[in-house]
Amino acid sequence: MPGTEQYGQRGTPFDGFLYAPVGVDRGGNTVSVLSALARLGLDPWDEAAELSDLPRDGARNRLGSLLTRFGDVPALGRDQGAIIPRLVDLLPSASGRQGGQRRTAVPQGVRAIGLGPIVAILLVVLFLAQTFMFGTNGIGN
Repeated sequence: MPGTEQYGQRGTPFDGFLYAPVGVDRGGNTVSVLSALARLGLDPWDEAAELSDLPRDGARNRLGSLLTRFGDVPALGRDQGAIIPRLVDLLPSASGRQGGQRRTAVPQGVRAIGLGPIVAILLVVLFLAQTFMFGTNGIGN
């Protein structure tokens, strides 16, 4: 059976952390950090980026509080003191990430504009330019 490493978003600095096992769930399945965060309704890559931006103690505290809410893996309740530091050690530090990987803050309420609206605006501008350049005589001819 193929391993989980062939699935999902690969090639990020967070792969070692996200695909690390946290334990075995009640159904006997190995649960990764990615799966645990997703089951909690969180975006795993966003959480990994936020955790890596924190000091190590802060990341351990935050990850511990997140995984405390995750009750599917009984070992997390018993061995959290050993599991959490091991997982946090797999996170890249903010300074260790490549320049293109750093997240930038976007002010609240500001969204990136997709390509569709830009193309629509360009088409309207071209239509208006054509109308003004070639014009009409006002009677539809």
